[in-house]
Amino acid sequence: MKTIIAADIGGTNARFKAFETDGQKLFPGGDIRFPTKGVASFEELMEQLTASPFPLKATRADMFALALAGPVQGGVYCSPPNIGWAVDMGAFSRHSGISNYILLNDFTAQAYACRTSIIDKAITVLPGKAQPDGVMAVLGAGTGLGKAILTPDGAGGYLVLASEGGHGLFPFAGEPEFRLQRFIMNRTGLSQVIWEHVVSGPGLSHIHAFLTGKEVSPAEVAAHAAKHTATLQWASRFYARACRNFALEALATGGVVISGGVAAKNPDLVLNDTFRKEFLYCDTHGELIADIPVLLNIKEDTGLWGAAFAAMLRLN
Repeated sequence: MKTIIAADIGGTNARFKAFETDGQKLFPGGDIRFPTKGVASFEELMEQLTASPFPLKATRADMFALALAGPVQGGVYCSPPNIGWAVDMGAFSRHSGISNYILLNDFTAQAYACRTSIIDKAITVLPGKAQPDGVMAVLGAGTGLGKAILTPDGAGGYLVLASEGGHGLFPFAGEPEFRLQRFIMNRTGLSQVIWEHVVSGPGLSHIHAFLTGKEVSPAEVAAHAAKHTATLQWASRFYARACRNFALEALATGGVVISGGVAAKNPDLVLNDTFRKEFLYCDTHGELIADIPVLLNIKEDTGLWGAAFAAMLRLN
């Protein structure tokens, strides 16, 4: 048996989980989390991990797998847009003694997780008819909006294609939505409104402020979503639009998997008729879209399983 430390560092939380593997399966162990905004650097975060009761020391693990909410450069460097510091594993490994590591985008990890047992706990949002060898589109809203594609490699395995699609421009439609666009531009001072300004935790606050005139944190909006019918309907419509568009872009005949903290903590955001109608609304490929299943992964440690799966493949 070999040991893995998996880490999933997002804009809100940094999660760590220990695993063992026989090369075929993952066996989970203890875990811990820290608030990302509570540390000034990756080095400080690792110092907190070392000083914590976490059951496995990073220098003793056979592989350290780190998933980060941002694009990875050269397999060693990542500067996440929603975190105030960067990670340079090349430099860190030289003075830390951690030589065996893998650095990957957080939604690359979410996609790999679709090959683990954690996906068995997903909730069916729309049944569809998944093709066994079809491409899967994985996306999810948290502090931002992550996306990745899981595709068969033609040799019995799978490839994950990373994406920064959450930073593409949001497709507003109709005058009410155009007013929201102008509202977000004025509110943020930005000249462009991207997907994650709308489909994310902060997006919930933007939508709620636009509709009600009240400034409420993303957590507060989410916690009382049932009381804010209009906010929930708008947010559901936009989340479904994100899923439908990505399904078409990836030709995701294997299904769409929704991950990320926003929907995991608030399943009602996607388990409703507004979401269903918007996802299925497609003039040109309605039949294709109707056959694509949509799953909601409610386990918040999914990224840790995906990072560990990537590490297992590397160890093999």
